Amino acid sequence: MPPSTRRTLTLRDVSEACGVSEMTVSRVLRNRTDVSPATREKVLAAAKALGYVPNKIAGALASQRVNLVTVVVPSLSNMVFPEVLGGISDALDGTGLQPVFGVTNYRPEREENVLYEMLSWRPTGVILAGLEHSDPSRAMLESAGIPIVEIMDVDGEAIDSVVGISHRRAGRAMAAAIIAAGYRRIGFLGTKMPDDHRARKRLEGFTEALHEAGLELADTEYYAGGSALLKGRQMTEAILKRTPELDFLYYSNDMIGAGGLLWCLENGIDVPGTLGLAGFNGLEILDGMPIRLATMDACRRDIGERAARIVAGMGDDGVIGGARIELTPRLDLGDTIRTPDR
Repeated sequence: MPPSTRRTLTLRDVSEACGVSEMTVSRVLRNRTDVSPATREKVLAAAKALGYVPNKIAGALASQRVNLVTVVVPSLSNMVFPEVLGGISDALDGTGLQPVFGVTNYRPEREENVLYEMLSWRPTGVILAGLEHSDPSRAMLESAGIPIVEIMDVDGEAIDSVVGISHRRAGRAMAAAIIAAGYRRIGFLGTKMPDDHRARKRLEGFTEALHEAGLELADTEYYAGGSALLKGRQMTEAILKRTPELDFLYYSNDMIGAGGLLWCLENGIDVPGTLGLAGFNGLEILDGMPIRLATMDACRRDIGERAARIVAGMGDDGVIGGARIELTPRLDLGDTIRTPDR
C-alpha cells in the first residue's frame, strides 16, 4: 500500500473504537493509575487491533518526526544480516538519517514489541526483514504513515515497498543444477524454526523442482537454534550414518554447509565425486575453506543499500513508497558439484 493512501492514527480513532473519551485513552497509554482495569484492558485491546502506537515526541518537535530509520532483523548472530546492515548504513551516510536496529530472534511477539517501541519515536521510515508479520505488527506498519520497506524476500504481498529475492526460485535453481550434474539421492539439512519463512520457501521451491524431475528427498535432518559449523558437522554425520547411500546434501545455509564439508573431508569422502554438497548465502567464510562449497549469493549488501535509498527518497524512480525490486541471486557451483571437467 503506497504511503499516500495510509493515515496516521490518532487518539480519536482509539477513542471511537473502544467507546471511551480521548482523555481516558491518553491516561491509559501514559500508564496513569486512575483508570479501572476493565477500561484499561478495553483501550489497550482497541489500540492493538488498530495498530495505534503512541507518539513519544508529541509536542517536542514541530515536524513530529526524528531523523532515524528503524531497522528490524531476526538475528545478529547469523552472518547474513550484518552485511545487510552494512549496506543500509553506507547508503544512509550523508543523508542526515541514522539507522537504529532491533532484533526479533525470529519471534513474532518480539517483533511486535520492537516495532511498538521504535514507532513510538516516530522514525522517518522502517526497514524490516521478511513479509510475514503478526496482525498487530502489520496493523502498526500499515498505520504508521511512513515508508515501510520489507527486505530479503519477494514471495508474498508487501505492505509498502519490498526489496529482495525470490527464495522459491532460488531453491528451484539449486535443484536444477544438482539434477543436471547427475545427482539423484538427495538429502536436505536445515532449520526447523517455524518462523524462518525464507528457508521454508527455498525448501518448497527445491522439492517442487525435484518432484517435477521425478525425484523426492531421500532423507532430511533438522536442527533448532542458530547456525554453526559444529551443527553442520553433527548433522552431516547423523544423516550419512542413517542413509549412507545419499549422493548429495543440500544445506539451508552456508554455515552448516561449511561444517558438513569439513566433516566429509576429514572422513575421506570424495567430494564432489561420491557426494556433492551445496549451501546458501554466499558467505565470505567459504573463501577460507579447503575447497569451495557450492552456494548462491543472496544479494545481501545490495538489498540493504536499495532499501535505504527508498526510505531516503533516493530510489531509482524517485518514488519513496510502493517500490518492488527483485534481485537475482548468483549460483556458484564452487568445487562441490560435479562438472564435466571433474
